Amino acid sequence: MTTSGNFDLEKITSLLEGLEETIIFKLIDRAQFRLNPAVYMPGQSGFAGAAQQSLFSLRLRSQEEMDARFGRFCVAEERPFCARLPRPRRTAALPPTGLCIEDINAVNLSGKILSTYLDLVPRICRKGDDGHYGSSVEHDVYALQAIARRIHYGALYVAESKFLHDRSRYTRLILEKDVKGLISLLTRPGVEDRIMVRIRDKVDFAQANVNRTSRHVIDSGVVFRFYRAAVIPLTKRGEVLYLLNRTLDQQ
Repeated sequence: MTTSGNFDLEKITSLLEGLEETIIFKLIDRAQFRLNPAVYMPGQSGFAGAAQQSLFSLRLRSQEEMDARFGRFCVAEERPFCARLPRPRRTAALPPTGLCIEDINAVNLSGKILSTYLDLVPRICRKGDDGHYGSSVEHDVYALQAIARRIHYGALYVAESKFLHDRSRYTRLILEKDVKGLISLLTRPGVEDRIMVRIRDKVDFAQANVNRTSRHVIDSGVVFRFYRAAVIPLTKRGEVLYLLNRTLDQQ
């Protein structure tokens, strides 16, 4: 977690690079199981009285209810997917974030992250049903949370860092509510190109020496396209949300 006043873009970028590796390994873990379409179908969970819920949705809620009690969602970049979660039961002193926003929930892209993740699963998993339903949804949840953490962390901390380095232009665009102008100012094509090359290389490196007779290898191009079409655009959308909700009298 970034402490107050510590918005060094190089340090933030380093942390984001670490989260890339977490995401890649979580996706590889999920891909070791078949698609198992039944886990996403309401009424197929095996839970009595859960006709409107899938095994995946039940596993996600169960995980987030536990996480909420332990205080996970008190951390700025940890935004939940489920509503009406229990209050934290653990008291912990968290360092100040340095973020200048009154309601952190104004930056919550969880719904879109969920839909893009579910679109990704059939592209990394082999078709069919292997019966490993519990393991499939367990790894779904871990991968989904890793992706959400990366997007929300980038949205919050990269946006604040960029604001601090160009206050006048960002302030003008925020006051004008110029979304297109903010996206243009936030976008750094060279940086995005380097991220994409790094993602492809990391996926290939992570699987270079696996036993392909027993391990399913995911296509690095699929992860590359997921980052290009989902992770990077959603991060920028989150950055815009943060900036539009930033408290400008806090400099």
